Amino acid sequence: MGNQNISVVKQQLRSLLKDAVQRQQAACILLSGGLDTSVITAVANNPSRLTGITVSLGEAPDIRFATLIAKKFGLKHKIVRVSMNDVERVVPAIIEVMQSFDPMEVRNDATIMIGLRAVREAGFESVTTGDAGDELLAGYNFLFKMKPDQLSNRLEEIWRTMQFSSIPLAESLGITAKLPLLDDEFKHYAMGIDVSLKIREERGRTYGKWILRKAFESELPEEIVWRVKMPIEQGSGTSSLLEYYAKKIDDSEFQQRRQSIWSMDKVHIRDKEQLAYYAVYREMFGVPANRGSGDKVCRCCSTHLPEEASFCRTCGQSRV
Repeated sequence: MGNQNISVVKQQLRSLLKDAVQRQQAACILLSGGLDTSVITAVANNPSRLTGITVSLGEAPDIRFATLIAKKFGLKHKIVRVSMNDVERVVPAIIEVMQSFDPMEVRNDATIMIGLRAVREAGFESVTTGDAGDELLAGYNFLFKMKPDQLSNRLEEIWRTMQFSSIPLAESLGITAKLPLLDDEFKHYAMGIDVSLKIREERGRTYGKWILRKAFESELPEEIVWRVKMPIEQGSGTSSLLEYYAKKIDDSEFQQRRQSIWSMDKVHIRDKEQLAYYAVYREMFGVPANRGSGDKVCRCCSTHLPEEASFCRTCGQSRV
């Protein structure tokens, strides 16, 4: 789809997204106030009948942006403020479902899991999420400096292996996660958009999902349209888990347990946060070397991986 007309692509994206949301819309949405959940809200049927749920550890950045969207479109808005103890309590359930002790996975999923529990407690049987926008439309910062051919190849690799934790986490709670950005028609169109329209400079800064931003530039507040990509853990505040565990576990204890785990389990523990998660994982599943399938073996936890894997979902190690 080279030499694409920007106006046509914008119109198609809007139309296909509206159709996708109509097919996948729930009465509740996990509302971060990021671009993806905001554009979904913008095209939703009767957004004033929607309930938006935003999770925040302390006064995290997502609160301001989500509140802005909730007010603009008249959503009922529930902000779930949690403590570090609340976050810690959901960690075992996340590790059990995701079978992972990857700190980034657990940090991001803590926000999702707490939000999903709030969805269930509010009596909803399904919830809409904004998953897949970054994968389909190149929202991740690490993609920004790639040359077009390299970027296209990397995106195709991401598409082959992308998975979204909201689906199994919701299932574990007896509810359904609906992902309109993965609707077949929208997904296939988004995949075919030229990479030059996905990553582009605007106002002196490089943005991913550029064409999606332009498609909704007139309907969303400027600070939402040009909000810089922020990982879930930063937007919700759960990135502070790294510092929390750094203070909670003594240095000498960490080094001793780290060496013991490598000697006994052949698992390389990167930091104190991962040590805490690995203790839960090992109690549930045992040594990861006995798990997984495929001829490729992770060099940091010995999990067996499929040949096409670019990172280990068990421990989070890249460059496997």
